[in-house]
Amino acid sequence: MSEAPEPLPTAVVVERSGFSLIWIIPLVAAAIAGWLVYQSITSRGPTVTIVMSSAEGIEADKTKIKHKDVELGIVKRVELNQELSQVMVTAELVKGSERYLTDKTRFWVVRARVAAGEISGLGTLFSGAYIGIDPVTEGTPTFTFKSLEKPPLVTADEEGRHYTLRAGSLGSTDIGAPVYYRQIEVGQVVNYALAPNGEYIDIDVFIRAPHYNKVSRGTRFWNASGLDVSINANGLNINTESLVTLLLGGIAFETPVSLEKLDPAEERTTFQLYESHTAAQTKRYAKKDYYLLYFDESVRGLTADSPVEFRGIQIGRVVDVRIQYDPDKVEVRIPVLVEIEPERFNIETKQRSGAAARVEHTATVQALVAKGLRAQLKTGNLVTGQLVVSLDFYPKAAPEQIDASGRYPILPTIPTQLAEITTAVAEVIEKINHLPLEEIGSDLKKTAQGVSQLVNSPDLKESIKLLGEALRNIKELSQNLNTEVTPSIKQTLNSVDETL
Repeated sequence: MSEAPEPLPTAVVVERSGFSLIWIIPLVAAAIAGWLVYQSITSRGPTVTIVMSSAEGIEADKTKIKHKDVELGIVKRVELNQELSQVMVTAELVKGSERYLTDKTRFWVVRARVAAGEISGLGTLFSGAYIGIDPVTEGTPTFTFKSLEKPPLVTADEEGRHYTLRAGSLGSTDIGAPVYYRQIEVGQVVNYALAPNGEYIDIDVFIRAPHYNKVSRGTRFWNASGLDVSINANGLNINTESLVTLLLGGIAFETPVSLEKLDPAEERTTFQLYESHTAAQTKRYAKKDYYLLYFDESVRGLTADSPVEFRGIQIGRVVDVRIQYDPDKVEVRIPVLVEIEPERFNIETKQRSGAAARVEHTATVQALVAKGLRAQLKTGNLVTGQLVVSLDFYPKAAPEQIDASGRYPILPTIPTQLAEITTAVAEVIEKINHLPLEEIGSDLKKTAQGVSQLVNSPDLKESIKLLGEALRNIKELSQNLNTEVTPSIKQTLNSVDETL
């Protein structure tokens, strides 16, 4: 019979007091993880959203954001918006770039491009496209941006000035076209747009420092595209700024010598863009002021484009001549619309542009009118009978003011000298017509009859006869005095002298 097994010993549980070293490992791991999270959060830069029309060449976690070839961020996510019309690119920038994220900051995609004779972005053919940034600290902070379709030609850190050129047509001028001064490239065309009224095109040009000091209010810009061909006594002249302008277009400018002292033009000053150098050399003015004139006399010989002169110098032209019926006064008037170029007067104003300058200019013209400035019709050509509108000062003219209540301000006028003479003659004739000619004629007839009776009267004849006899007696008496009395007086005087 086998023996029974011995019973197993009972385990005794002993409780330990204090912290177990085994917990150090997870605590250290948690601390390290927290530190890494903290470091990741604190070292992370701002996140921006860039709206694009296409994501061509853009890849998440690969496409960089650069400024002057320095990496400032990376694209994290590329997706479409809810309407599937635009691409939303989410990018993360480096820490400290928050102050450059304003509404004036610009983003664009840098790719290989050929424009205005320049090739840019060739490096992207090997490294891939990247997003460029033009950081600006001024402006309102924002984190959503609209990407430019093309890289900006002028960045915010480039020193220079923008000017607006006003042209009737764009011609061959394009964005990026060069701007020349004495055949040296000093700027370029950065933008152009059709005016709101559709009558002209505004071209934005940028002139780099220090060349913008060569631009003053008297500077003239012209389209230097192609060839400028002219024929004169010296033969055929062909001019061009450069081969680039010949092929791709461009703009040139110069400042003619003048008696007027001109300071450098301010930012965004507007200039006229002439079609050629020859046209720019002709004295023209960009500013136009319109005034309405009313004449109460014949305007035969006054037509559109008739000159407006000030003391013989043309300062404008006639734009329109109409016949206007006033139903309130039941009269017919002749309004004449004239175009005046105020720059010809060289009137200096404190304000160069804007509404303030307009108000100041109007006040100046009002002061001139108060001193007697008036418009008058004068004969410009005796053969053709053409009339001109002449402006001059007439201090003795009746006080007048400019009426600015309508669409065009009304400039006061005075009648012509011939009209004044005609009016004076008409007034004299009118006064003569009111004279009592019949009564005056009757009185003159009676006076003539009285004189005739007096002349033919016998008494008058007898009186004339007696008067003749009296004159003869006086003559005889005078002769006697000379022959008899005068010698006696002389003898007496001689005796007195001897006695003395």
